[in-house]
Amino acid sequence: MRTFTVYLNSPVFDIWFTALYKRIRVINCIFCGKVFANPEDALRHGGVQYCREDPYVERCRRAHRNDMENIFPFLFLGAVYSLTGPSLAVARVHFLVFFLFRVVHTVAYLCALQAPTRSVAYVIAQVPCVSMAMQVLAAVA
Repeated sequence: MRTFTVYLNSPVFDIWFTALYKRIRVINCIFCGKVFANPEDALRHGGVQYCREDPYVERCRRAHRNDMENIFPFLFLGAVYSLTGPSLAVARVHFLVFFLFRVVHTVAYLCALQAPTRSVAYVIAQVPCVSMAMQVLAAVA
């Protein structure tokens, strides 16, 4: 039986963690506007004039919420998948496809791109999740 440190030293885990870190950094760069939903936050950061609703900030908040609803399950699934000892090349493809198409989805959401763009990006990003879930189930069966 493999120990937990062997899993942490796995190249598959490294790729998974790198994709997670880069995704978080991208999202942090998006939220740079000076608009606050709560007056107490606005007072701390420049004054009550910053307490307002901004359509772009609301769009960013919805995009962020959507990302969290999809990324957290992927992170759990990716961690479990990496513990099954998959092929490095296959794992790299799974993680990269999910990462790239979630970025496309977020950009499509934030830039209000035409309707099918976001849906197609979502569906393509779910394909690796389904594949990893099936491989995890096959590994434990």
